[in-house]
Amino acid sequence: MKIVHLTAGTGNFHCGTSLRDHALVTALNRLGHDAVMAPLYLPFVLDHNDQHTDQDIFLGGINVYLQSLSSFFRHTPRWIDRLFDGTWLLRKASSRAGMTRASELGRLTLSLIKGDAGDQVKEVRRLAKHMLSQERPNVICLSNALLIGLARELKEHLKVPIVCTLQGEDTFLDALPEPYRDQCWLELQKGASEVDTLIAVSQYHGNIMQQRLHLSDDRLHVVHNGIELSDYSQATNSPATPTIGYLARLCPSKGLHTLIDAFIEITKRGALPDAQLHIAGAMTPADQTYTNQQIDRLKQAGVFDRVTIETNVSLKRKAQLLQSFSVLSVPATYGESFGLYVLEAWASGVPVVQPDHGAFSELMAIAQGGILCQADDAIDLADSLQQLLTDDDQRQSLARAGHQGVIDYFNTDRMAQQFAEVLKKVTHGV
Repeated sequence: MKIVHLTAGTGNFHCGTSLRDHALVTALNRLGHDAVMAPLYLPFVLDHNDQHTDQDIFLGGINVYLQSLSSFFRHTPRWIDRLFDGTWLLRKASSRAGMTRASELGRLTLSLIKGDAGDQVKEVRRLAKHMLSQERPNVICLSNALLIGLARELKEHLKVPIVCTLQGEDTFLDALPEPYRDQCWLELQKGASEVDTLIAVSQYHGNIMQQRLHLSDDRLHVVHNGIELSDYSQATNSPATPTIGYLARLCPSKGLHTLIDAFIEITKRGALPDAQLHIAGAMTPADQTYTNQQIDRLKQAGVFDRVTIETNVSLKRKAQLLQSFSVLSVPATYGESFGLYVLEAWASGVPVVQPDHGAFSELMAIAQGGILCQADDAIDLADSLQQLLTDDDQRQSLARAGHQGVIDYFNTDRMAQQFAEVLKKVTHGV
């Protein structure tokens, strides 16, 4: 099959969705399909030197914003729009604080979900026209439901099935201010009727979106994420110093403050006098104030000398860091639709401690690679972390289980095979 996968780029930081989509497209090609990932809004940040990192940007973020801001930019000629679609300028714009903050994007998000009925109709039609000039794909995949506004125009011009992945849209939409929140959900329900099928990354998220988009059972499939095993390796020896790792965006929703509370509690108890905390992950300018607040709390508690912080690390550095962790915890405060960092830890032979909500219990039921604790409960998190850090046998047993779970199930080949089976049903009507 010839597959075009449309994915939103981030411009200046690593995003789990982009990394997942890249892994999926790579695995689909390995299976013999002709799959390509095309960037929307901003350039990709992938750490892979291939054709996906140097492509024309469609629905460029600056043009999308300006067209939402003023009707003047909805009628400018292409040569002007092209100036704003330059990769350098888009990366520069993406570094601005708050550019992707949900609370500021209500009107823009609603317009994009409306697609050819929104302010960016010029951009939507340019994408459709470009794709029509290329070899026609067998199917077009939208990376998430926030892109569902593209479906009607693409389907009308290309006459091919449209598939939409569901991965974490509810959290973003629910953070929008009213009246945009409810309006976006209503438009999303309408837009869902324009796609041929939807694929959720977990049963948990699938259930939520099925209810909120009013989807029938036959229109929803679940394909769990997988990761590329070759990007990670197990440490040959356990870390000499008990080290709690955090590897996600440094923002409130990922629960970094809860982990810091738990670490402070562990140090107060004195059972692990040499325990360390290593914090790493994407940090945008919008996250700087929050991160500084957490650093101040660590200093006030007198434990900052036992904490290491690294931001916007490369894929290679991330793999190195994981090998230095005894246990990983990202105590997200919301119902995470998946959580690729869990798989990354397991692939590196590291057990996890995660809150018992969202997709975490689903992942843990499959791989048995960690402990579930009470959500937003720093004391219970501290208890669970201390339990693993002081019980070598249990920690190693869970690490082996998690690693085997990634090998057997949470790998990209299985993900791509199941994804392709859904696409085959859509394109062949079986």
